[in-house]
Amino acid sequence: MMEEVIGQQALIHSLSGGYCNSLTQYSRFLTREVSIGDVPMGGLNPIRIQSMTTTDTMDTIGTVEQTIRMVDAGCEYVRITAPSMKEAENLANIKKELKLRGYTVPLVADIHFTPNAAEAAARIVEKVRINPGNYADKKRFENIEYTQQTYQAELQRIYKKFTPLVKICKEYGTAMRIGTNHGSLSDRIMSHYGDTPRGMVESAMEFIRICEDLNYYNLVISMKASNTQVMVQAYRLLVETMVKEGMNYPLHLGVTEAGDGEDGRIKSAVGIGTLLEDGLGDTIRVSLTEDPEFEAPVAKALALRYEQRTTRSAVSERLNEETNLTIKDLPYNPYEYNRRLTKPVQHIGGNAHPVVMLDVSAENLKDPYFLTAAGYKYSAGLDKYNLADQACDLVYLGNQLPSFTFPGNLKQIYDFQTWLGLKDKNNCHPLFKYSEYKSSNSYDEQLNLVSIKTDEAVNFSTFQDNVIILLETDADHGMASQRAFFIALQKDNITIPVIIKRNYKRISADDLMLQAATDLGALLTDGLGDGIWISTEEPIALSLINTTSFGILQATRTRISKTEYISCPSCGRTLFDLQETTQMIRSRTEQLKGIKIGIMGCIVNGPGEMADADYGYVGTGPDKITLYRGREVVKKNVNAARALDDLIALIKEDGNWVD
Repeated sequence: MMEEVIGQQALIHSLSGGYCNSLTQYSRFLTREVSIGDVPMGGLNPIRIQSMTTTDTMDTIGTVEQTIRMVDAGCEYVRITAPSMKEAENLANIKKELKLRGYTVPLVADIHFTPNAAEAAARIVEKVRINPGNYADKKRFENIEYTQQTYQAELQRIYKKFTPLVKICKEYGTAMRIGTNHGSLSDRIMSHYGDTPRGMVESAMEFIRICEDLNYYNLVISMKASNTQVMVQAYRLLVETMVKEGMNYPLHLGVTEAGDGEDGRIKSAVGIGTLLEDGLGDTIRVSLTEDPEFEAPVAKALALRYEQRTTRSAVSERLNEETNLTIKDLPYNPYEYNRRLTKPVQHIGGNAHPVVMLDVSAENLKDPYFLTAAGYKYSAGLDKYNLADQACDLVYLGNQLPSFTFPGNLKQIYDFQTWLGLKDKNNCHPLFKYSEYKSSNSYDEQLNLVSIKTDEAVNFSTFQDNVIILLETDADHGMASQRAFFIALQKDNITIPVIIKRNYKRISADDLMLQAATDLGALLTDGLGDGIWISTEEPIALSLINTTSFGILQATRTRISKTEYISCPSCGRTLFDLQETTQMIRSRTEQLKGIKIGIMGCIVNGPGEMADADYGYVGTGPDKITLYRGREVVKKNVNAARALDDLIALIKEDGNWVD
């Protein structure tokens, strides 16, 4: 009964945001409650945390011990791969051993290509995950022409193949995740809808409709991609589509192949956090190329922020009235990336990539070496700076004056009154409060920054052509108020460039990385923002703030400053040590700015999962690697000992190598 009430309440809600309850305040989208063992998901339950084992599923004790470490780290569900019948059947032994050790965590069987393994697992574990892209279809990368009649015949074939699993899940009370992956859409979906978010949604909806036709509703849905823009757009389309068809199934959020370290955490936070900001998501899996127990704390940190947040207004009444934020009135398409049109000022706005601005006012301004952390390495012998690929574009000095000459291409920003007193204003520009700008008679000829809070009433007609807005907030749900500000600009056809500033108080370095990636990434994903400035009250290292800023731009695909590694998080199917191999490949290719390299442990995750990688390194057997150029196989079954050399030779052959 509770499940039905929750479902009805959620569907009665108008979804004024189209894909969320509200575009102006935090409000969690209420989904159907789904039973998964004794840990229900969706409805009024907290956002659940999960991860996936990396052990061989036939290694019962190894899998059990890793599962226990994952549960102790915060996992509420544990997923285990079952690539064939023998692994599916061994799940019973794993479950039995866990119970003997006092652990009753719900287990999830991960299935690809093998319906019989799914049917066996559904009788043992609390949940099965199937991929609609390969459950009933084989992928040959063929373009197939369909008539309406032949396409319906294909759906009938899938219905017949999928029905036995649904009936078993109903009989045993087993939940199911229908998990679409961007990189493993079937040839049928690709031929009909293309490699698009819409194709991802329809791939899942076909299976959901079959489940509903069979009166089975214990479903969780996911729309994963390595490209954060595609991932966000697909989940939004899914929610809109489900609601139109009277559905509100809980959402499993994740970015596939996010990578490792700082990059993996930032990329995950951009994709997952963007959706959490709009109240979407009932369970999280952060996919890192690291041991799975390190994934749970990251997922917990992302979820905790929203468990502590209550529904409240994020924008002022004035701004809310002006913007009238409903999906019908949005001046941009939330299902397709387009950058907001702006008039360039210097190298900011227009078609220029978003800039990075850093606060250096607390640094030792007598020592030029501190700029190394900002991407400018000073050589005393040559008295010159060498620029790194992640060299920031502007630095804020407030009212502090340096005792050395800054790099010529690094713009210095001073508080207005301090700037007025500078004798040499070359490459130095003022930052005004809005009240100062209105009353001033002195402006810089090239560039003027004007700081504006999201709830300030602003007369934009008073701004000269060389103004850049610095849009500031420190509110918990400040993303919504900043988004509302951008929408107001677009509705009034105001094309002034905007640098987004987020102020954080009492925050750790780890949380800063995740929260900034969420708050700024959510706006950049919709094409909003011509630059970013992360500001903290805590003494957090300048180098971390700089790399986080560039990492956010990289993760949103708005500015590429380094090689991107699309590496899967490993599982029991993996045919080599992913962590070691990823580091080995990174050590020899990290200078290839803008190149995307997919590193996949098995054929399930490649080539499909590395859908938009330039090159791929995929395990296809013991000690065997297959190399890809895009989705094209270039070399099959290369010995692992020479595979990296052959990959480098391929990159050189294409003219993409840099020493």
